[in-house]
Amino acid sequence: MITIKRKVLFGDCDPAGIVYTPKFSNFALEATHDAMAVLLEGPAIARMKQLGFLTPVRAFNLEFLFPVTWDQELNIHVTVSEIGNHSFTFLTRGVLGDGVLAFTASITYVTLSATEKLKTPLPKYLREALVQARPPVKV
Repeated sequence: MITIKRKVLFGDCDPAGIVYTPKFSNFALEATHDAMAVLLEGPAIARMKQLGFLTPVRAFNLEFLFPVTWDQELNIHVTVSEIGNHSFTFLTRGVLGDGVLAFTASITYVTLSATEKLKTPLPKYLREALVQARPPVKV
């Protein structure tokens, strides 16, 4: 699991002072990009291009569970949940400082070749990093 800290900014909130719901999708996407930077040992987009692939989002599911307000800090826990031949899925959990679960999201990325933009198998380096980061399967 990789944890990304995100402080809620004034601009993330609606006039009532609560995080505007679509912002949670940004929080989840930003956290998975930061997790990819950890897994790829460098700036995620630059490393992917260097390695010859891109990872557009294929599927995204968000569940909003608790209101979050300006100046609160979220710990966004990112875990690898699935690894396929051409795709992988991250689960994110946005947790407030007091332990309250604010949102969850599942984001599936597909791997494309950087030049042709065609579906390509997960590069070996990425697969190994994802496998290493994936939590052990409970039996």
